[in-house]
Amino acid sequence: MGRRLPEMVAPNRRLVQAVRVALLPRARRPKLNPSPPTSCDVLLKGPLLFALVSIALPTGGADTYPRQPLDVQDYRFQLQLADSTDRIAGVATVRLRVLPPGLSSVTLDLASVTSARAGRGMTVSAIALDSVALRFTHMGDRLTITLDRARTAGEIVELRVQYAGIPADGLQIKPTPHGDRSFFSDNWPDKARHWLPLIDHIADKATMEMDVVAPAHYQVISNGARVEQLDLPANTRRTVWRESVPISPWLYVLGVARFAVQHLGDYRGVPLETWVFAQDRDAGFHDFAVHSEDALAYYSEWIGPYSYEKLANVQSNSVSGGMEAASAIFYSAGSVSGTRSTRWRNVIIHEIAHQWFGNAVTEADWDDVWLSEGFATYFTLLFIEHAYGRDEFAAGLRDSRRTIVDFYAKTPDYRVVHDNLDDMTRVTSSMTYQKGAWILHMLREQVGDDRFWAGIRDYYQRHRDANATTTDFRLAMERASGRDLRGFFQQWLYRGGIPQLAGSWQWDAATRRVTVDLRQAQSSEPFDIAVEIGIEQGGAATRVERGTMTGRSARFSFDAAQEPTRVTLDPNLRLLMQGEIERR
Repeated sequence: MGRRLPEMVAPNRRLVQAVRVALLPRARRPKLNPSPPTSCDVLLKGPLLFALVSIALPTGGADTYPRQPLDVQDYRFQLQLADSTDRIAGVATVRLRVLPPGLSSVTLDLASVTSARAGRGMTVSAIALDSVALRFTHMGDRLTITLDRARTAGEIVELRVQYAGIPADGLQIKPTPHGDRSFFSDNWPDKARHWLPLIDHIADKATMEMDVVAPAHYQVISNGARVEQLDLPANTRRTVWRESVPISPWLYVLGVARFAVQHLGDYRGVPLETWVFAQDRDAGFHDFAVHSEDALAYYSEWIGPYSYEKLANVQSNSVSGGMEAASAIFYSAGSVSGTRSTRWRNVIIHEIAHQWFGNAVTEADWDDVWLSEGFATYFTLLFIEHAYGRDEFAAGLRDSRRTIVDFYAKTPDYRVVHDNLDDMTRVTSSMTYQKGAWILHMLREQVGDDRFWAGIRDYYQRHRDANATTTDFRLAMERASGRDLRGFFQQWLYRGGIPQLAGSWQWDAATRRVTVDLRQAQSSEPFDIAVEIGIEQGGAATRVERGTMTGRSARFSFDAAQEPTRVTLDPNLRLLMQGEIERR
């Protein structure tokens, strides 16, 4: 797997993004004030062929997020931070392009001050357009701005929002484990609105700049490239980071702390950096010194070019595992131990995989979050297979399958692709990670390695730095494989459960044949699956036979010159199922 693949040129990604954001209906939109998981940390704990049918896949309900006929092009956030107070002062410049004509108002998400937040939240003092003050209302975490006149199609509008307050969420201001004050963001999944005025929707991708004035004893990190650093009076320092590639709001990142910073060279011009708490310098530099360049090279060569200006691994104080913020990945304070543990090795690889899937190619709606988490989980396993061997890859698949089996024992109807999700605390589950990964594994086994990778590269090229849906991914894989995959996607992504197989076998000495009876025992409808059956005879290598099940039960018969010592199901880890087979 060491061959080099040609790099690809992406299409007009800004145009693609603008059209998606403004015009395409998607299934559901976030609530304003959820309390979701704080991290996409994952514990890494096919072969399937079935009768393909012509079927219309579910599309979900109507997107409930209030779309507007505009495309945000760029944000500039100017923030002032202090040690004497948790209150932040900000000025946000929002540059947007009008799509259909007649735009007369713009609404941004911004958390307001409420009694439930004990006085925390943001207060807006002024909004201007070309130095003209605009009228606005700020209620229910929605900031509605009345423009000076109706705007024409294609017109660029630049709004300047002045605000201040104590963040109730999103930006966490608290001591590090060493007792030092720090400021760290955690916008997952839609908490950027607690400290930034913006369109807080996963499909709204824009370039951005973070311009921060803070006490000079801090270092500041954000997305993209650092374009300015200037010492100011009163022992303060201005630091400016610019992300020139459009990204989703939940990926906007800010870290302000006493950091030790290591520059580890670069990969094809992309700087590699480590940012850890000053007290953890030696252990942190040791832990993060490996994996990044190898993973960056592997994904760049097999998927497509890396999108961002740097790759920084950052020890933080706001996430419980890893968070894949574009170009500046956050890890929990406990990620640094000086031991280079296997668990944190896998988290690093997982978050780097997200730079391609989740960050560069972003799901158009939270219902398709498996396009982030299932992909990052499986591509972590693919890197492990590449770097550490098949056995470790297989062990990860087995652990993942056990997680799926345990989950479905309690929640048999859970679907990987949501249906108009209205509770942001349920955006992810172990199924979006583990079953999503297994679905990719089965797809790879079904279409073959070459076609799988061709489909992955096509999908990435078409949707890089824009948004995609599960249908977009299916179409890419159909183009690559030349096959109708609607049945596969319907079965594994749009219905719950997995096959539960119960089987028995016997050997007939007279006919020298093995007969295998299999039954799908789950209460739901049977799956259409191809099952591999391993036949072990003495010290010989296991012989693998394949049988197709399109109904509740099936019988298979195979030649066997001598009595098998054992018969097993799925010896090569090709099928996501729960099952066992016994001798009759």
